[in-house]
Parts: sequence; structure tokens; C-alpha cells
Amino acid sequence: MDDPINAQAPSSTRQEHQGGMRALLARYNIGSLAVKTEEPREALQGILGELIDIFRASSGSIALINPDTGKLEIEVQHGLPLDDGDDLGLKLGQGITGWVAFYGKPLLIPDVSADARYVRIRPQARCEMAVPMLETVRVVEEASQVLGVINLDGDAVNAFSPEDLRLLEQCAIEATAVMQRIWRLQLLRAKAHQLEVLVGSGQALVGKIEERELLESVVLDARRIMHAKASAVYLHDSARGLVHLASWSAPEGFHLEDPGADHRFRADDCAISAALHTRKAVEFQNIQTLEYQDLPDIPRDPGLVSMLVTPMVLEGEVIGALALFTGLPHRFTNEEKRLCSALASIALVALQNARLYARVFQSEDSLRKNEQLTTLGLLAAEIAHEIRNPLTVIKLLFGYLGLDFPEGDQRRTDVRVIGEKLDQLEALVTRVLNFAKAPSSVHSRWPVAEIIEDTIVLIRLKLSQSKIHLKFTPPGRLLLIEAHKGQIQQVLLNLLINATQAMHEGGSIAVVVGTLEKEGTQYVTIDVTDEGTGIPEDMREKVFESFLSGRPDGTGLGLAIAKRILRSHHGDISLVNTGAGGTTMRMLLPQVRA
Repeated sequence: MDDPINAQAPSSTRQEHQGGMRALLARYNIGSLAVKTEEPREALQGILGELIDIFRASSGSIALINPDTGKLEIEVQHGLPLDDGDDLGLKLGQGITGWVAFYGKPLLIPDVSADARYVRIRPQARCEMAVPMLETVRVVEEASQVLGVINLDGDAVNAFSPEDLRLLEQCAIEATAVMQRIWRLQLLRAKAHQLEVLVGSGQALVGKIEERELLESVVLDARRIMHAKASAVYLHDSARGLVHLASWSAPEGFHLEDPGADHRFRADDCAISAALHTRKAVEFQNIQTLEYQDLPDIPRDPGLVSMLVTPMVLEGEVIGALALFTGLPHRFTNEEKRLCSALASIALVALQNARLYARVFQSEDSLRKNEQLTTLGLLAAEIAHEIRNPLTVIKLLFGYLGLDFPEGDQRRTDVRVIGEKLDQLEALVTRVLNFAKAPSSVHSRWPVAEIIEDTIVLIRLKLSQSKIHLKFTPPGRLLLIEAHKGQIQQVLLNLLINATQAMHEGGSIAVVVGTLEKEGTQYVTIDVTDEGTGIPEDMREKVFESFLSGRPDGTGLGLAIAKRILRSHHGDISLVNTGAGGTTMRMLLPQVRA
């Protein structure tokens, strides 16, 4: 049924009303794409299809400016004789669409054959109109930045009118808003995923104690998180001014023809020297140019183009650098540089962790022979100190990301959990440092469970390396002792190491806490049970004597020192049982009331 108002209105008024309804319907259909799809290409295709229908265009395209190349590249098209592999990137100012992108103004060409700027793609096209997709940006004052160009073609001269151009401008505003929402959502999801992988990578790396295996994981994770074609870790010998390629990751088909894998080079002769000297991330747009061909740290593979180098700096010393490579020319954003810096920090933490644990293992025999098991506490404090600064960087970067998801969104919970886990890591470092600061001659009240848990932290990687599972369930109530924490940990550490060395093929160690009343005094008991071969019968009664050892490399001092320490605490240590199925040693300490 006809609209009676329109029927009685003048022809110009009816046309204006119909034009307004047409514009409203077009903007509504384009705006609805924001909730129909989350894929940018699918949304662009939907926008172009809607515009083709509205303006009855014969062909059209939406092209976006590539920030890496600075060219206008077609993302979606309709009716153009182009294949997916065709490269039709236009320089800004080139062609009608390039002119619109360069000046940021709409353009209507009634007859393209009369315009020298026209780049012929489809011979039938006679009329063309193009409008910019503008993003409002704030610098000092509001300005517009061109993101891309919407272009429509008609097969007849004057196929489009100035009114069509104005309507297309309105549609471009709506289309830009739709795409910005979709791009923003995609960016937030990418950030959440990167952060999840980043934290997961950090947690996995902490458990690796072999440096080679650790670095292989670092470069693999870096490639995955940054979507890079290849990645590498270069280590820096600051004392001698040398660098070498420590680890490398690239997809199958890429080959490293770099002698740096086997030799060391002067840092000043390498491309990464700029990052090492400035201690800031440095990027190279094209490492395939002649100026880079003779640098020993540059991969020879022609499939690698752009390079980002991020230094790994710990307390003023440059340990090395993490490098990322792309297969196409790429300009790294500040956000990508910050993410790479976080990756480098994690790699640095893990590397220092592995090196310090290696020092712990190498020092074990010396520690036992010189009655200095408490040095493990100092080394643990050093580890905690080395971890604390990079961990603080990770927490700051996590906070800087500013992830804020709406209530009910699962990712809000994910962000909270990640924050809690970072706090737990920080608390663990603080506990180890506090242990190291314990006074050497003052006894304090300590929860037994806390002493045991802190000791397990010191030896957990040793247990993992020996394929031994330690079982400990904290007691159901608070049990306190008056003790020198470091000395009690020394005794417990001695028992755990002895148990580990008694099980050559791995196994389990159980630590059980209980209570015992003896001669009117309430004691706390700590039983350490292994699955080893047991103590020889002729040594059982003398096991706590000095210089008595059942191992060729033993000093025979560990248990004797343990007994003296516990007796100085008004407690004792005893052999509960031993045999082919294992051994149980018991520590006895007076309990104090809370």
C-alpha cells in the first residue's frame, strides 16, 4: 500500500524522503554486520556486497593501507578480473583509489575514460566513485587518518550521482565503525591469547634445568607467540666482547647457514650489537640488503626479511638477545616490542635459573664434604634475587596491558587467575629471600609445615632430575617449634639427599609429620621414608657417628652433624627402621603452644 503522505508530497520531497530511507537502511544493514561476524574479511565482504546491491554497481572493491608497505592493497572485491594471487598494491596517489587514500577526500568520476588517473582493470567500467575510510585520531587535536578506500564501478557514463557519493560517504562511516569494532575485538582476543601463552611459557620454562633444552623452548615459544617466521637467542660474553648463536627455530624448509652456531664473533661486528650497546629493542626492515650480507649473525636464508632484536639485560649486564624474523617486510609496533621484551625477560629468568641450579648441583659434593649444606639456602636466595627483577617486569607488563573484560566474560576470570599466579610467584621469591635473612643465632617460632615446604622448594629440581616423587601432606593443625630455621632445614635437606642417593632408579620419598609425648614433653615428629635398599646391618648402630659412610664419595659427617643440631634444639634423630624395602629416619623436636 502506498504511503499517502509521500503520494501527496512534491516529487523532490519524495525523492529526498526515499533517499533518506535508503541511507538509513544501508547504514542499518552495514552496522548489523558487527554482531553477525567477528572475522574481518567476512565483514568486509558483507559490507561490499551490501554496497553493490544498494548502488547497483557492476564491480567494486575495499582496499586497506598496509602499514608495512605503505601501499593500498585490495582486501575484498566483486566483479573484478583478479585472482587471489594477484598483487595489485597501489602507491598512495596512484590511480583514483590511490588519490582518495592520499588526500582523504571522496571522488566521483562520471567518465573514467576522460580521467588520466584511472587505472584500467575491467574494460567495461565507465563510471567510478571512491570514498575514504577515515579513523578519527587524537594527537594535539582531532585529525583523520585514512585506513582504506571503498570503490564502486558502473558500466555506464554517469552511472552514479553526487547524491550516491554522499550516501556512499555515510555508508563508509558506518563501515569504518563496524571494522574498528571487529579489529578491536580481534586485538583484545589476540592479547589475551598471547598473555595466556606468555604466562604458560614462563611456568614451563621455570622447570627446565638443562640450558640447551631451555633455549630450544624459548625460541619455539617466541615464534609461536609473535607469529614470527623464525627466532633465535644470541648469548653475549661481555668479558671478551663476543656473541654466538645459542639456539634457533624456523619452520621446515628454512635452513640456517650461519657459522655463528659453531663459532664466536666479536659483538661489534654483528647486527645485534646495536641492541647490546643501547640496551633497547632494535629493528631492521630488510636484512637481505647488501649492507647486512657480511654480518656473521644474520641468517643467509632469503626467506627472512625483517628482524627485531631485544636485549636480555640483568642488573646492568647484557646476557644476550632474543631475535625475531618475519618472512615479509614488517614494521614492528610498540606493542609487539613490549611483548618481545616480556618474552626476553622470561627467557632471562629461566636461563639464570638453569645456570644457578647447575651451580647448585656442581657444588653439592663440595657442600657435603665441608659441612656447608646451608649454602644451598644462600644459592636459593641468589636464585630468588635473580628472579625477582624480571618477575617485576612481567607483572608491570601484565598490568600495562590493561585487560578489562565485562562481567560474565570468561576471560575476566582468566585475567584474574593469571594475576593471582604472578602474585604467588612473587610470594615464593619473598619467602626464599626471607629464609636467607634469618639471624644465625636467634631461634624463632616456626610452623613445621612451612619449614618442610620451603625445604622441598630447595630440592625439588634435584628430585625431578633423579626421577623421585616426594609425598608430603601438611598436618591438619598448626604445629609450632622453637628453632633455628636454617639449621632444621639443613638436617631435613641432609635426610632427603641421603634418601635420593639410596634410590638409583628413582622412586618415592614420604615426609610425614606427627606428634609424640615422651617423658611428659610433647614432641613434633618428622619421618622421612624412602624406597631404597636400606642401611647395611653392620652400620645401623653406628650410623650417627662421625666419618662413618656407606658410600665411597661420602664424608660420614651429615648424620653426625644432624644429631648435634637436633640435640642443641632439645630434640633428637633416630633410625626407625631399615631394610630391603626402604629406610625411615625420624626427627624429634619439642612442640610449643601457639
